[in-house]
Amino acid sequence: MKTTANLKLLIGSFCMLMLFFSCKNEAKTQTATDGAGQTEAKETKKQGQAFIKDDVSRPNVLQIAIGSEDHSTLVAAVQAADLENALVNAGPLMVFAPTNGAFEALPEGTVENLLKPENKNALANILKHHVTPGNYSKDFLKKFKKLGQANNQDVMIEVKGDDVYVGGAKIIASVSAGNGIVHVVDKVILPPSDE
Repeated sequence: MKTTANLKLLIGSFCMLMLFFSCKNEAKTQTATDGAGQTEAKETKKQGQAFIKDDVSRPNVLQIAIGSEDHSTLVAAVQAADLENALVNAGPLMVFAPTNGAFEALPEGTVENLLKPENKNALANILKHHVTPGNYSKDFLKKFKKLGQANNQDVMIEVKGDDVYVGGAKIIASVSAGNGIVHVVDKVILPPSDE
């Protein structure tokens, strides 16, 4: 009972911290040359719902990831694949969020290679393999054998005691979001074609 209360307090505290964080509009400066050879700087902004500042609403799954120091690699991957707007949909979305350590466990050079612009589609496929429609708790997931992911491939669910594994990745924490739930996992879940 006390463990459950402590877990709820921890998750509640985490959510409150997330209220202080929001997506930031990233401005990029481009230079343009006019007809007279003059160079001027133009500011361009990423567009879409993911880049609207909102300090009032409950954080969505993207904002939770952005506010977590343990998910900076995941956030960089989402940005490289241009999937920010997909993660702020009304949902509900269930995101299995690998930690930085999970990405570091991949073979050397894998992450750097996937972040290259020419590998954007492969990266997007891997990231979509971490997302499914729904808003199910870890305990509710114990009732499933598999889930259909956003990349149209299935991922298997395995229960070992009180632990739940999704595609071989253990759920180590869960955080409720305004548009679903983030399940923190200890491994990158690779689609079958990428294993």
